[in-house]
Amino acid sequence: MKSEKLFNESQNFLPGGVSSPVRAFQPYPFFAKKGEGSRLWDVDGNEYLDYCLGYGPLILGHSPEKIINAVYSQMQKGTTYGVPTKKEIDLARMVVDKVPCADMVRFVNSGTEATMSAIRLARGFTGKNKIVKFEGSYHGAHDYVLVKSGSGAACLPDSPGVPEDTTKNTLSAPFNNEEYVSELIASNGSDIAAIIMEPVMANIGCIEPRKGYLKFLREITAENDILLIFDEVITGFRLSEGGAQEYYGINPDLVTMGKIIGGGFPMGAFAGSREIMEFISPCGSVYQAGTFNGNPISITAGLNTLKELDSTFYRDLNSKGKYLRDGIQGILEDNNLDFSLVGLGSMFQIYFNSKRVYDYQDAKNSDIEKFRVYFNNLLSNGVFIPPSQFECCFLSQAHQKEDLDETLEKIEFALKTVAD
Repeated sequence: MKSEKLFNESQNFLPGGVSSPVRAFQPYPFFAKKGEGSRLWDVDGNEYLDYCLGYGPLILGHSPEKIINAVYSQMQKGTTYGVPTKKEIDLARMVVDKVPCADMVRFVNSGTEATMSAIRLARGFTGKNKIVKFEGSYHGAHDYVLVKSGSGAACLPDSPGVPEDTTKNTLSAPFNNEEYVSELIASNGSDIAAIIMEPVMANIGCIEPRKGYLKFLREITAENDILLIFDEVITGFRLSEGGAQEYYGINPDLVTMGKIIGGGFPMGAFAGSREIMEFISPCGSVYQAGTFNGNPISITAGLNTLKELDSTFYRDLNSKGKYLRDGIQGILEDNNLDFSLVGLGSMFQIYFNSKRVYDYQDAKNSDIEKFRVYFNNLLSNGVFIPPSQFECCFLSQAHQKEDLDETLEKIEFALKTVAD
């Protein structure tokens, strides 16, 4: 097997044989050869219906012709300049037009950079140091937010190499728990610069906020001069043109974006009101910079991707998500399988858990071994989903009804295998 051979070789040069931990799974990951539309092919010639989609950015599917042609045209003109381009203005204007809370945008190179910079901006704007994050949330691989989930108010580092002093100002709260947040703010409110959150927790599977929870957070942060940051690296341009904030009708003070905004190329962004964003250098004193900020290749891909995303697009895409989720729910009910299906829009996940999942602790009670059997069965039958119970599955424009019907057949077989 070529993938096995490549994995053995890669371990000599890449830690664990991969460039990001989630890509590692037993006995070895497959190595991709190409992607087209809704499908991936590996170096051994196996074909997969893809519901990982690069962990979310490929909302148009693999290798969409319009994006490839636009990027190729830009590459012929140059790959980076070190000076501004008109396309940066065009994409920034489009973001401002689509995203409710955005008056101004700063382009960066990843979701991690976006959340790191937004936290720095919130601290600089408010003059306060503490931040609140939610247990099980993931806001990138930087020191501020790599903290142990479930360890109470004052979080300890979740990785060697992160000094305790770095995370001493990071507070943790369970998701969907109004009382806990109220008590946390009552005891620390004067020192809290921001609450950063995924409005839908998509890095622990797919957990929606309870009805009224986002409104509660918006009100309590406003009352206590705390900035509310929506981390929409995953939900941005995924749930609607304006992301989760438009979908739920709640405007944060700052929003971070990644994945889809880069159209399949590395890019991130953060945005907010003019009052806050003008604290960023060179306009203000909060420093943020990057050689590849506003890189013309990523900007071109993002600009041409967002041009495709209108209300008709989301109506069609979200209807595919509903069709697939309805089919899975029918499979669970018809076979008396006590697992928890979650999802919204074009997102979904099955928790191997008999109880409804509302927060990190609920998610952690899921049966990891059953998920492993489910994942491997799907993979061997040509369906690729993220190889973790705690990731989210995605659909793209390229997925057709026949893809979904084929997927449902294979999901039913995989679920029955788990139940046997």
